[in-house]
Amino acid sequence: MIRISMTPVALAMAALLAGCSLMPAYQRPAFPAPEAFTGDSGAVGAVPVADIGWREVFTDSRLQQVIELALANNRDLRVAALNIEQARAQYRVQRAALAPDLEGVASGTGSRTPGDLSASGQPAVSHSYSATLGFSGYELDLFGRVRSLKEQALQQYLSTAEARRSAHISLVAEIATAYLSLAADQDLLKLAQDTLASQSASYRLQQRSFELGATSALTLRQAQTTVESARVDVQRYTAQVAQDRNALTLLAGTELPSDLLPTTLPDTASADANLLANIPAGLPSELLQRRPDILEAERNLQAANANIGAARAAFYPSISLTASAGSASAGLSDLFGGGTGSWSFVPRLSLPIFNGGRNRANLDVATVSRDIEVARYEKVIQTAFREVSDALAQRSALARQLEAQQALVDASADSYRLSMARFQRGIDGYQDALQAQRSLYSAEQALINTRLSRLTNLATCYKAMGGGWSEMGPAQDALAASGRQR
Repeated sequence: MIRISMTPVALAMAALLAGCSLMPAYQRPAFPAPEAFTGDSGAVGAVPVADIGWREVFTDSRLQQVIELALANNRDLRVAALNIEQARAQYRVQRAALAPDLEGVASGTGSRTPGDLSASGQPAVSHSYSATLGFSGYELDLFGRVRSLKEQALQQYLSTAEARRSAHISLVAEIATAYLSLAADQDLLKLAQDTLASQSASYRLQQRSFELGATSALTLRQAQTTVESARVDVQRYTAQVAQDRNALTLLAGTELPSDLLPTTLPDTASADANLLANIPAGLPSELLQRRPDILEAERNLQAANANIGAARAAFYPSISLTASAGSASAGLSDLFGGGTGSWSFVPRLSLPIFNGGRNRANLDVATVSRDIEVARYEKVIQTAFREVSDALAQRSALARQLEAQQALVDASADSYRLSMARFQRGIDGYQDALQAQRSLYSAEQALINTRLSRLTNLATCYKAMGGGWSEMGPAQDALAASGRQR
């Protein structure tokens, strides 16, 4: 009778497993940023930046090879990928709690009872053997506690996947920035070397004139200052180039062949022709929700939301089952003989009555944790909006700044040429020519730095807009797929 009555009870309990959940319904928080960017927006034509492959943005062949090496060898990216595997395994562990753990157990015991303790007065030896299959402590998830924990683990796993995408995009942008910084410092080094060579030649002429009595000692020392200043810059930029190479090697995670290292900054025409150079205005800022760090923050929010369901379920009864079936006998040879069947069924009901407020405190912790993740999610969006707005504002200004800086270099070069001519004719002193030379040198350095800023701004825009982390965009993917089919 017991076995017959428990069957419908067990079936009814199993039917309730999917019928009750105390996890709050997830609602995405309102977008905490302006509806649109004030100037430009985060899409190229009809294709969002998140769908553009990094090869479409960074078109230099040597830079692409460096990026490939970094994606294959960078240790931070490798850790991010391993974190995904770890989170996936943790999710599978939590998901397994939805099903009972079946285990087979075989055991045997032997005992000897001394005669003075035996009913017959003679020593007695007894043996028992059993083999069973069953499960122990299986929780019937009537109120969704296990399912809430499974959902939490799933969202944490998905969060690590977004973190890996974010690390990928950041690495591509960092490699591009480090590569361009190395090129710019090499240009600055060459400028310092050229300046040193030209000023050394000028100093030798002034030294000869001084020896002949045609030039004062002041003029000679003023000429020497430009030589020593250039020599200082040569050594400074030599060290900086070496540091840039070390930084690029660290990012790449492997030694880079010398033929892949840049020698000079690319022409700014490549920046003007880039896909990100002309981003149309008017698209909504909600496109930022494609950024992986924002998706990661939302996954963490969903995980915290699921944890509230598990905390709520702790207020309700918990039912666990332990059951087994098998065979038992006094002799090993008779273990699976007729009439040796055995079974046990042990349901257990646990009802929380008093726990010092622990369940209420756990629910408060879960609720506050959810509110914290809401604030973090909103902060990530606001930070992303600022990053994109800053990058777009800088991009618009840098194009005009570069044009003005080039004009300043041209004017400074003319001023230096005229000042030297007036000095050589004896109209002005060497101080005027020296000042003009310093202005030209400073303007040329600023021009290189402005060109660097113009080019690295593309990498900043790519990262800030959640640029695509695949090598190719949708159009190129389709073309490659059709080529493989042929």
